[in-house]
Amino acid sequence: TGMLIPLVMPPTIPLWMVAVATIFAVIIGKEAFGGTGMNILNIALTARVFLFFAYPKQMSGDKVWISQDAVPLQSLNGDLNGANIVDGYTGATPLGQAVEKGSNLVSSVGDPIGFMDLFYGAIPGSIGETSTVACLIGAAILIITGIGSWRVMLSVLVGGVTMGSLFNLIGANPFMETPWYYHLVMGSFAFGLVYMATDPVTAAQTNTGKYIYGFLIGLMAVLIRVINPAYPEGMMLAILLMNVFAPLIDHYVIDANKQSRLKRAVLVSNQEIKE
Repeated sequence: TGMLIPLVMPPTIPLWMVAVATIFAVIIGKEAFGGTGMNILNIALTARVFLFFAYPKQMSGDKVWISQDAVPLQSLNGDLNGANIVDGYTGATPLGQAVEKGSNLVSSVGDPIGFMDLFYGAIPGSIGETSTVACLIGAAILIITGIGSWRVMLSVLVGGVTMGSLFNLIGANPFMETPWYYHLVMGSFAFGLVYMATDPVTAAQTNTGKYIYGFLIGLMAVLIRVINPAYPEGMMLAILLMNVFAPLIDHYVIDANKQSRLKRAVLVSNQEIKE
């Protein structure tokens, strides 16, 4: 939790906000439910969703940031009265641009952003989500060590591809026309697939349930992205929603298994046993 909470935050987020969100997530999201292993929501995403609704401006990535230590322009050109130059700023992430531009993405200086830029992580975004390559390395480690469920990862991937392909067929706006494979490398899809959806405490526990749980996460993540123009990311909300429904999914999977086994059961009478 301590490692994942900073990774789901924008790099410009004030540290006091991270502290407040961490306190909220640990006390309300975990301890209130009984402590470690008893929480129903992913702790790191609980911290992020708290900040998303409490401080949306700082979480959006659109707030301009200017360094107070910037070099005075007067040192470069004496006619500009010592005004400070902008040392750095944030802008819309590729996922935010995709709402209006589809896959025709550009950087803050106007350079085009291609699929490989998104794949390697040469883009703005939250700390852990930008590099799909790094997420794939993490996925391999989690699968090899048996910590992360490959069933959940695979089903999230299939769900995202399915919904992205359906939107490609509809093609009613630029975001729907965005190739389905772009959804896999934009935003937090890869990071959520590897580290958040596979949380062993909040995910479905049955093997069949893991397929259903993961597929619905991938499906809804892309659905929320494309249908809701005010919030072009959907992975966080999709995972939190399915965290709530994971026990229900397991309940129906187990109940269906019971019903299937009962149909195969044969009632044996005492007389038959004696014979």
